[in-house]
Amino acid sequence: MFLAKVCGNLYSTQKNKHLVGHKLLLVRPIDLEGKFIGSEDQITLDLVDAGIGDTVLVAKEGDAVQQILGHNNAPVNTMIIGVVDDTDIEDFN
Repeated sequence: MFLAKVCGNLYSTQKNKHLVGHKLLLVRPIDLEGKFIGSEDQITLDLVDAGIGDTVLVAKEGDAVQQILGHNNAPVNTMIIGVVDDTDIEDFN
């Protein structure tokens, strides 16, 4: 799993029949301070109604995604599993 910011929507006129009706978003990984890690966006399946600018928790493992979807018919390995409202990080040093 990793934290990410939603950077945009992805629109497709045709998609796998098991993805019809599901929203696809572009996300970019962030660190614990909210700074972008790298410069590459990733396509994710969104079932939690996230939007552009939201900080989200992303699962990036095909098996976990298949368990959430309840089947293994969709070609998906990344999925937004939660919108992060706030983070509280404690320094143990």
